[in-house]
Amino acid sequence: MDARIVDRLRCPVCGEPLAEATAGTALALRCPRRHSFDVARQGYVNLLAGRAPHAGDTAEMVAARADFLAAGHYDVISAALAEAATEAVARVAAAPDAGAYPLVVDAGAGTGRYLAAVLAALPDAAGLALDVSKPALRRAARAHPRAAAALADTWQRLPLADASTAVLLNVFAPRNGAEFHRVLDPAGALLVVTPAGDHLAELVGALDLLRVDPAKSDRVAESLGGRFTPDGGTALRRELALTGPEVATLVGMGPSAWHTDPAGLAARVAALPEPVRVTVSVRLTVWRPTPG
Repeated sequence: MDARIVDRLRCPVCGEPLAEATAGTALALRCPRRHSFDVARQGYVNLLAGRAPHAGDTAEMVAARADFLAAGHYDVISAALAEAATEAVARVAAAPDAGAYPLVVDAGAGTGRYLAAVLAALPDAAGLALDVSKPALRRAARAHPRAAAALADTWQRLPLADASTAVLLNVFAPRNGAEFHRVLDPAGALLVVTPAGDHLAELVGALDLLRVDPAKSDRVAESLGGRFTPDGGTALRRELALTGPEVATLVGMGPSAWHTDPAGLAARVAALPEPVRVTVSVRLTVWRPTPG
């Protein structure tokens, strides 16, 4: 694991710094109090303090997401994140007490594709993917040469030092406002991507999918309010022309996969005329940490 990333990590049990250690042929991270965390052979480290409350996305959901994103359908999101992160890192670098290198953390990283896009635009940055899904982390650990991956519950204390992170990505994932504020550099930025009301609207009724909460933006503001201030946002829209199998993959990678009968879904997808026109509609909001 990149020493630059390990340097920013903290023990989830006691909060002490971590360092690489070996036990036979196995690699682990260990703190001065000898709390030890194994690095899996797939490349990610387990930094959970106790058991996770849930297992996160399944292997099938992660595979679907990897296939759909690899086809470039959500590259509009990747490009916008890379641009916003570049601006954020420049702001951190201009601060009087700027660190030696920027760390980009993706909280709820999934396969790590968005993190990889940001790192590709920031040649001096290192990246850390956090997720509770082991199948996702197996992919995120190899998403980019300058990225590492850790099993962590983002609802709990994050295994990172105070003010250690220049840019924090949060794409279609839960938000822990208190912890995000703690780990962000005071000059850093939290980049949040949320679905707009018409996101995938053509499929919602036709396939009986979960609808976007009309109060989504209010709930995001509530979860971050008092600790963050919005500093601009961008509406991102793109129309996709998908095949039936691509539609099934899109549904299979998201939250509707937990609530959809596979046989019924397949029948409804087969009934759609191809190409299936689908609107990608999301919002990227830049949040700055408030002092204190």
